[in-house]
Formats: sequence, structure tokens, C-alpha cells
Amino acid sequence: MSSEDKNRELDEASEETDGVAAPPDSTSSLSIKPNLSSGKGNKRGRKRAAASSRKRKPVRPPKTIKGASHPQTHVIPVSLAAMLVTIGVVYGDIGTSPMYVTKALLAGNGGIMSVTEEFVLGALSLVIWTVTLLTTVKYVLISLKADNYGEGGIFALYSIVRRYGKWLIIPAMLGGSALLADGVLTPAVTITTGVEGLRTIPETHAIIGDNQMNVVVITLIIVCILFVVQRAGTSKIGRAFGPVMLGWFLFLGITGLLFTFTNPKILLAINPVYGLQFLFSPNNHAGIMILGSCFLATTGAEALYSDMGHVGKGNIYATWPFVKACLILSYLGQGAWLLANAGNPELAAIEDLNPFFQMLPGVVRPFGVVFSVLAAIIASQALITGAFSLVSEASRLDLMPHLQVFYPSETKGQLYIPLVNKVMWAGCIIVVLLFQSSAHMEAAYGLAITITMLCTTVLLFIYLHRVRKVKLFPFIFLAFFVMLEGFFFGSSLTKFFHGGYFTILLAALIMSVMLCWYAGTAVERRQATLLPVRKYLDQLARLRDDTTYDRLCDNLVYLTNGTNTDYLDRDILYSILDKHPKRARAWWFINVEVMDDPHTCAYSIEDFGTDYVFRVHLFLGYKVNQRINAYLRQIVQDLSATGELPPQTRDYSVYKRPSPIGSFQFCMIRKTLAPESDVVSRERTAIGLKYAIRSFAGSPAQWYGLENSSVFVEYVPLFTKFKSAEKLVRIAPDDRP
Repeated sequence: MSSEDKNRELDEASEETDGVAAPPDSTSSLSIKPNLSSGKGNKRGRKRAAASSRKRKPVRPPKTIKGASHPQTHVIPVSLAAMLVTIGVVYGDIGTSPMYVTKALLAGNGGIMSVTEEFVLGALSLVIWTVTLLTTVKYVLISLKADNYGEGGIFALYSIVRRYGKWLIIPAMLGGSALLADGVLTPAVTITTGVEGLRTIPETHAIIGDNQMNVVVITLIIVCILFVVQRAGTSKIGRAFGPVMLGWFLFLGITGLLFTFTNPKILLAINPVYGLQFLFSPNNHAGIMILGSCFLATTGAEALYSDMGHVGKGNIYATWPFVKACLILSYLGQGAWLLANAGNPELAAIEDLNPFFQMLPGVVRPFGVVFSVLAAIIASQALITGAFSLVSEASRLDLMPHLQVFYPSETKGQLYIPLVNKVMWAGCIIVVLLFQSSAHMEAAYGLAITITMLCTTVLLFIYLHRVRKVKLFPFIFLAFFVMLEGFFFGSSLTKFFHGGYFTILLAALIMSVMLCWYAGTAVERRQATLLPVRKYLDQLARLRDDTTYDRLCDNLVYLTNGTNTDYLDRDILYSILDKHPKRARAWWFINVEVMDDPHTCAYSIEDFGTDYVFRVHLFLGYKVNQRINAYLRQIVQDLSATGELPPQTRDYSVYKRPSPIGSFQFCMIRKTLAPESDVVSRERTAIGLKYAIRSFAGSPAQWYGLENSSVFVEYVPLFTKFKSAEKLVRIAPDDRP
């Protein structure tokens, strides 16, 4: 039969059997999708085929499972232990900003010889109000309220507002891509800055010397250790990092407060008037571009929002006032030191002067430098854990391929994605080798994150106006923050040719992946069709008993991601019936849902009134190992014991007593686009790129514990319209046309 005839017959079968369009989550061949429903799979009795006309809603477990409770949202309670984890996980990026913000401001103003009271008070005022407006007001007070079942970040925000406009996918993709790109740069720049601080100590300078490659090697070793320990999980890392970061913030606050006492006049920097006056003052050598350096003080704000699912918003609310106070004190202390040392020729001779390290007394400086290196390592954690959350949200939204996810702790929001960890690891190594010094990295730092903040502002406006139904405030919010962040973006553009191009190119690459996946999924959705299983029971019964075909196995298993019990993706039925009929004693169609309760183990089953077709829904807690083979054998044993499944005896075995369970084969469906498919080149390219990306996402067989099982992959065409072929004319054997 020709491909065109086959496609036409299947289309006719779809019309005759009430074929329905597939829902968005049924177009991929296999995935695990977290589901925030909760409960126990109810037991089903054997149903008669006479019920075939009844339409059943997608299966959902009831609210509770015996022995376990399932909250609708994974709420992390506020406690001292959780607050310590929050300090160790969330504030690393923003917490290390005092190490390089004042340094960048000083370098942009001409160095220590150009320091004036107007510069110090004005620049610090801009820094303080940048942190206040962007971090405190926008993110802590407003953004944290826009959570999606406890998850934060730009993709979680998009999932809330996406029903209000298809165009919202653009700021979501753009902002998410930019944040992921900046997350690759953050570990490199913070750790390099901390390691370079070792040179301010004579003893360590004698070891490291002025050879920058020594700094590069030490940085690479630390980066590698950091990414290796990610598998331990956010909670364990947070418990280890929390005490260190708590000590770091106390160190920032105490040292800053001591220097502030030496010149209390520095407290005038809290007044925003000084910042506005200096911004437009002729003595501001950097002009409006000074905002690019000020913006470095708040680059961790977006990561704070993304990490909400790891620690809970309550713990962020409880810890941010302490963190902000310590940061402001550190900036004020550095300003007081600058006023005391303005025009110092000895300091002017120091290349790449960093006030944060230089202001520390000789006895305290070694302690401060070591502390800063540890804090720089921990700073990277905020972006890494944020990246895990972002990619997880993007996968749920079908903006990225479905990846293997681990949940190392007892909280579902704390996750680990091996592939993302490896990609970021490689990216950080490339950044360190490419830029080598922190001065070069700082030029690339912050540009991409301004794009993310602008995109978040747009989505927050939709959230406030359409979801929360607030009338006037959303428009004030939009105008103010677009203008403010627009200034930061414009000032950061000067960094483009000095290193900013790297993060922009990386963001463009990540967004290209999202666009390709999104466009390819859209084509698949248009082509996908679900067919009612009951209309094919007679054919499957005949195939089971048709001895003209060799039996492939006793149990043929297909893994699906659709939750509608009565319907299957047409490609699965096409695989069984059309692609050389696959005869078996029983066909199994299994769907997995990941539950909020970590230890849920339950299943529901529909047999359609038969003993050869079974639709199984597995409800597994996120901490449960998803070994489908083992669970399916348990289910088969249960059904054999109740008589719902005929005995599957074996005649041959290495054991004295053969197992009562027959053989299994697992079929993985992969959709392909046939060369003769009649689709426009744009759609063909989208599908081709999506399938190319999918090949790097890992093997579902390993995710489901099937690496030692009999697994085969079958490729089926997307059922698009085929191009009409020219009619051949038959001629005699010896003739030539």
C-alpha cells in the first residue's frame, strides 16, 4: 500500500471512530511531566464493552492516598533551619556584589585620584536605590507573590499569564534565555574575583605571583568542585553553605559599620537626591553609563525569584531585611574608606584597585579574602539552582525537551538536572579560559540580565492587571520600571564589544533552541490525533489469536504521556496494527505521573472489559525510583492472582520453577517527517531541528529503568499530507522512454 493510501485510510478511520485532536501534552513520544494533582489511584472493576460510548475525563487521582497527604502546593515552612538554607542558596550572587561594584564605579570615574565627596555620595546613593527599587520593591514585594504552585522565575510567571496573549511567549523565551546565559557567566566572574583577591595578601601573592594563568587554574579547580557537588541537592548544599554565608553577611555588615563610624557623613548617601544630582552632574565622568556599574549591585535579584521554589517565599521575606542591611553597610563602609583615602598616590599605583579588599586592615585581610573566595563559590549556587528551576519550568511548557530530573531532598521544589549541570559546567570553563581576568568578565556581566528584568516587568504587568485585576497600579509599575530598566540596559550596551557580546550570543543560542522546540511542537500538535481504544478492541482480539503472525512477545508495552484513559495517540495504534502487526498476548499502555508526596506508590488500571488490553496509570512520588519494568511485573502478578490476566506460562527457563509472568518488550515511539510529506519548508525545518535537539536530551529508557529490558525504538511518520507523486507509465522490457 502506498504512503498516500495508508495516510488516507487512517484519516478515514479517524473520522469513523470519533478521532479527536490530541491535547498539548500528547504530542511527544515519551516524557515525565510533574503533576500537581495528588491522591490515590482508585481500583476499577472489570468493565463491559457495552460502555464504549461513554466519554471519560482524563484520569486524575483522588485527593489522598492511604498513609500520605498531598498538598496542592509544596509549601516550605519558615524556620531557622530553612532561613539558613535560604541564606546559603539564594543570596550568593547579590551577596558578593560588594566585591566588585565599588571597584567598577571607581574605575569608571578615573581611579582613586579623581575621588570627590560628590562622587562617593552620589554613586553610593545610586547603588542603594538600585538595590531598593529593583530587588526590594520589584522582586521581594511584588514578584514573589506571582508564584506558580510555589515555583518562581520568569517561566513560572509566564505559565500564569499565558492565557492572556500568545505574544507573551516572546518575553518569556527572551527573558529566560538571557537569565540562563547570565547564569553561565556568574560562577566564572565571582570565583575569579575572589581568587584574584588572594593577591592582596603578601604571603599568597608570593605563591600565585602576577601570572594570571595561576588564577585561571585555581578558578577552574573550584568551578569543577562546585558543579560536582550539585548532585547532593539544594538542601544539603544549603546546610553546608548557609553558615558560611551567614558569617559572610555578618562580616560585610560589621566591617562596613566600623568604617561608617569613622565618617558618619557617608550616611547622606541614603538620600536619593544625591544620586540624581550626581547622575546629571558634569563631574560624573561616566555620564549615564555609570548606571551600568550600579546595576551590578542587583544582578542576583532575578535569581532570587527563580530560587523561590527551592526555599519558599516565607523564608525569603524573613531573611532579606538582614541581607540588605549588611549589603548597604558594606557599600557605606567602602565609601567612607574612599573619602579617607582620596588622592592617595600609593593606592593610585596599585593596578586594578579594589576598595573592598584594600580597606581591610592587614590582620583582617587574609580572613576577608578567604571568606570572599568561599562566598564567591557559594554565589554561583544561586544561579545554578535557579537554572534548574527555569529549565524544569521550560520543559513543562514545551519550550525545551523533557530531561531527566532528580529530587535529592524531601522537598519537590529542590531538584537537580544532570544535563543542565553539565552544560553550565562546560560553559563556565569556556568563560574562564576566554576572558581569564575578572575585569574582562565584568565587562560581559549584567547586560543579559537587564533584558530578563525588562521581560519580567512586562509579564508582571499582565499578572497585576489581568490576573490580580488591579486597575491603576500596573500601569504605573510598567512605566516606572520599563524606564528605569531601560536606562540600565542602555548604559550596559557599552559593554557589548568588551565582552557583553558573549552573553548575548549565548542567550541567542538558548532562545534558538526554545524557538525550534516550540515551533516543532506546534507542527506536531496540528498533526496529532487521539483515537478511541474501544473501537479497536475487535482488531486487537483477532490479532492476538491470528497464528499467521509470529508472536512478538507475551506483553508488549508502550509508554505514553496522555492522561485520557479511553484514547491513545494514533501513532501507537498505527505501530501495533499497520507497521507489520505486532501480535502479543497482552498490550499495555502506561502513563506516569509524578506526585507531590515523595513516597507515593499507586496505580489505576482500565481493562476495557478485556483480558488483553490494559491502560495503566502509575502515580509515583518524586522520590520514588521510576523503574517501570519492576512495577509492571508487580501489576501483572496482581492481575494474574485475581484472574483478570490469563496465566502466562513458560516452557523453558534456567530456573527449576519457571516464572508465571511472560516475556516483555517495550516499544518507544519516535515520530519522523517523511521526505515526501507535503509541508512548507519552514515547518519541515522546525520539525527537523526539534528532533535534532531531542537526540541530545538523553535516553528515556534509562530514565525509566529499562536499560536491562528488551527495548526497541520504532519510527512512525507524522501523518501530514503527502505530496502527490507522478503517475508511472508501464513500457515493454526492451523499450526506453
